[in-house]
Amino acid sequence: MIDAVIILSFILAGVGIGFYSVDLLPDTALQQVTNLEGLSFVIAAFGAIIGFAIGLVTQTGYRRIERQIREMPVDMLISRSLGLVLGLLVANLMLAPLFLLPIPTDFAFIKPLTAVLASVMFAFSGVNLADAHGRTLLRLINPQSVESMLVAEGTLKPATTKVLDTSCIIDGRIEDLLSTSFLEGQLLVPQFVLLELQQVADSSNDQKRVRGRRGLDILNRIQANYPERIVIHPADYDDVATVDAKLVRLAQEINGTLLTNDYNLNKVASLQKVEVLNINDLAQAMRPNYLPGDYIDIKILKRGKEPEQGVGYLNDGTMVVVEEGSEYVGDELTVVVTGALQTSAGRMIFARPEASVIA
Repeated sequence: MIDAVIILSFILAGVGIGFYSVDLLPDTALQQVTNLEGLSFVIAAFGAIIGFAIGLVTQTGYRRIERQIREMPVDMLISRSLGLVLGLLVANLMLAPLFLLPIPTDFAFIKPLTAVLASVMFAFSGVNLADAHGRTLLRLINPQSVESMLVAEGTLKPATTKVLDTSCIIDGRIEDLLSTSFLEGQLLVPQFVLLELQQVADSSNDQKRVRGRRGLDILNRIQANYPERIVIHPADYDDVATVDAKLVRLAQEINGTLLTNDYNLNKVASLQKVEVLNINDLAQAMRPNYLPGDYIDIKILKRGKEPEQGVGYLNDGTMVVVEEGSEYVGDELTVVVTGALQTSAGRMIFARPEASVIA
């Protein structure tokens, strides 16, 4: 509909200009015309054709600008609009004294010409300023950040708070995830998790005591290196017996995400509609996939269960069983993948020495 309105407007404008432009012809030319009304209609027809062409160009340009505005990020659209308004405002304030100056009638065109040029120049400068310092401009006008505005309107979703469990802290890989900046949002350590860590660290069992102290050391390093990311939450539930149940309840109450590597806790939390990030699943997903025919450089560390098998390990701990590899124990060699097997204990890759495959 808007396309037809644009084209029709330019056609009518062309007809009007063409029809009444006859009056602008010199008197000598008008005296040679026998039918002024017919000439007016002819020029009006040419005006309609020219108006139609200009209307098509304008309509195409309008649609292009509309498409660019729709594809433009919301924050850029807002900042450019503010820059345009500020530029026009500055232009009008600076031009106000000019219109008070007495200017001869012959030079009266200077005022509107200067107003148009200055408005275009300052408007363009305002848009450029918004592109360079758009976020600062938005924060200056609105103390709330542009991200907050986008979150409020639903364009962006805020990063959820991650609730850490004891096994995830002791595991230690959470520290590496933080250092790579792949993990977003606040990290929340409940008070009852800290208490459980302390109990493990005070255990009479040597292995448990080492694990508990390792978890406390990791928490201290995280708090020292990322003080703005980690929060100790005082929540506790006297009516809930186990730490796992408390974690699930806390995640439900704050609408947070549970960060763990405990398989059973993962399943229980998922059944109760709590979002879970399992570090083991992440590690499994990041392991490289080897297909039959791929080559691997590996060191054979020991003999396998079968007499002729040799066993090596990839950097991520994946076991590689090499047929006819028992004679290469202690050596590094290139093997060709023949298959893979996924078990409950992990993944196992089967391969053969490159030399035997070529032979």
